[in-house]
This record gives sequence, C-alpha cells and structure tokens, in this order.
Amino acid sequence: MANKILFCATMDVHFKAFHLPYMEWFRQHNWEVHTAANGVMDLPFVNKRFNIPIQRSPFRLDNIKAYHTLKAIIADNQYDIIHCHTPLGGVLARLAAREARKSGTKVIYTAHGFHFCEGTPLLNWVLYYPIEKGLAHLTDCLITINEEDYALAVRNKFNAGHIERVHGVGVNTGKYKPINVLHQIDLRSEFGFEPRDFLMFYAAEFNNNKNHKLLIRALALMKEEATTTKLLLAGDGPLLGDCKELAVQLGVEEMIHWLGYRDDIARLLPMCDVAVSSSLREGLPVNIMEAMACGLPIVATRNRGHKELVVDQVNGYVIDPDNITMFAACLLELKRSQDLRQAMGLESYQRVNAYSLTEVGQELREIYTQYGGGIHAAQDQHNRAYI
Repeated sequence: MANKILFCATMDVHFKAFHLPYMEWFRQHNWEVHTAANGVMDLPFVNKRFNIPIQRSPFRLDNIKAYHTLKAIIADNQYDIIHCHTPLGGVLARLAAREARKSGTKVIYTAHGFHFCEGTPLLNWVLYYPIEKGLAHLTDCLITINEEDYALAVRNKFNAGHIERVHGVGVNTGKYKPINVLHQIDLRSEFGFEPRDFLMFYAAEFNNNKNHKLLIRALALMKEEATTTKLLLAGDGPLLGDCKELAVQLGVEEMIHWLGYRDDIARLLPMCDVAVSSSLREGLPVNIMEAMACGLPIVATRNRGHKELVVDQVNGYVIDPDNITMFAACLLELKRSQDLRQAMGLESYQRVNAYSLTEVGQELREIYTQYGGGIHAAQDQHNRAYI
C-alpha cells in the first residue's frame, strides 16, 4: 500500500503558489498526494482533492463544518504525514488529526509568518499567540520560515516535537533570473515602455496589510520626474478601487500601471529597475525573493520578512512604514544612479541563493525523510533534481 500525505491549507491557490515542487517530489517517491482546502482548482501531482469550506476568518461558522469534514477525511485515509499551512488550515488540521497521531500519523505545520510579531498590534498577540502556542503540542514538527519566528517559538517554549527553520518556500532561480540590456529593451517595447523609463514593480493583493497607499503617496513626492517614473502594480483585491481614487486625488494616475492579476511576472520583473514592497507584515515574501533573483535592488518597509532579505544600503533600503518622505528619497536616489542600481542588484542576486528551490528543497527533504517512513535517504539520491 502506498504511503499517503495530506497537504491542508485555507485556499487551494496556496498549493499552486508554493508547494507543487514538493508534491511532485512525493509522487516521484510513489506516495499518494491528497489536498484539503477551499476550492476546486485542478492541480498537478495530486491524486485526490477535497474541497472543504475553510474560511479565512476564524469567526465563520463554516469552519466548524470544515473541521468535521476534515476529521472524517483523515480517519478514512490514514495518512502517514499531514502537512498543514496557513493559520486556519493549521488550526483545523491539527485539531482534526488528534486521533490519527495516536496511530502514528505525523503532523507538520509551516507557519508562513506568525500573526504576532514585533510591531504588530496587541490584539494580534491576544488572539493568535495563545492559539499557536496551545496547538504546538499537537505538532510533530513546527516549521518557521524566518529567524524572528524561529527565535520566538524557541524562546517561548512552543511545545512541538521539533522546531525547525527553513528559508521560505523556495524561489525558482531558473525561472526568475536577470536578463541583458537588449532583452530588457525588447520586453519594455512589448509592454509599451521606453528604454529610459524608470520602472518600479510591486505584486501583491490590494488589502490593508499590503499598504499600497504608501507607494502612491511616495510617488506623489516624485512628480517632478513624472515623465519617466512608472509604478507597475500587479494584483487585485478589495482596496483596488480606493487606491485608484487616491492616485487621482494626488495627480499620479498617469504614473501608475494597474496590471491586474498576472501569470507572467517572470517576464515583467527583469525588465524593471527596482522592486518595492510596502507591506506591514510579512513572513518571508516570495515577491521580494523573485525580484532579488532577477537582480533588482529592493526598497521595502521595515518588517521581519523584509529585514531578513534586504540589508539596508547593501541590496536596497529598509524604511519605517510611516516615513513616506524617506521612501520617496530612496527611490529617487536609485533612479538617478544606474551604478547604484547595478551594485545593489548584484547583491540581491548573490544573496538569494540561500532561498532557492534547490536549497529549500534540501531542507524540506531532510524534514520529510525524518517523519516519512516511506522515504529513505538512499533512494532519494536520484531524485534531487525534482526539488
């Protein structure tokens, strides 16, 4: 009988974005791969998909139904490993797997950035800290993806079987990579930009945490160079309309290109000059790692995820989220100096290697091998290329 692993998250898009290489690896080892999440997305490398009504808000009654459905799925399938992700996916899966753990099922939980951390509101600590610490004892392996979360879990004695730190979910450095000047000019022409344009890129959902309004206000301070300064915003979300209104109010609507949802970011990023990020809270942001892999300097707000990836004045700038003037000043400094952009971009490219799919895959292989009875280091040698 084949070994089985269940990947659980709030929404199934999470699997497509972050976990397909690891699902493929399990299939290469002849494991059955199942998923449980809200959604009906057709995913490769998955033997069986369960659409369960997990909701992002912890106060939605649908989560009770999702818990009971998930508990039945786990009882029916007798998984060897359950790897859960996202706050609600992690809560429901660990609660639902309590009986299964008594029969040998191993539960791994990846915290993609605790909702409580330095600088977050007290309410976040009151709501989320007791839940995460309380559920640690139902976790065979707690994986953190940044140094601050790892130190917090160890310091506060989260009672998981093991606490590990890996370098995020991995960035595909074969797909995201720098391009030469001629290729950059061709891509800019294809997308309607000029070689002399100063292009800044940000890919993120339009919500409160991603804080796009900071970028729009910083752009307003750069209006004297408006003819060549362009802000490319990829993504959709509930605050898109508000951001467009603010751009009109500040007179910068002609400087912003609203790209909507994109699946061609690997082509858009390397033609740009700078990547920006204005978010208030990050675990270890993939969008920044992708930009670094493309050899771009970064201008980002100060939070644990950004601080881990961006060294201030080395491969970019890290700025307090309420300092709009400094954010604009750093962008202007990069705009005016191609040498500075190249030097910082080279630093980004060199630093991102530790976060590549190859490196993160090795870290996860070691964890999976420890908890998966059907995976052995000896038989893994010929499959290293898959992660």
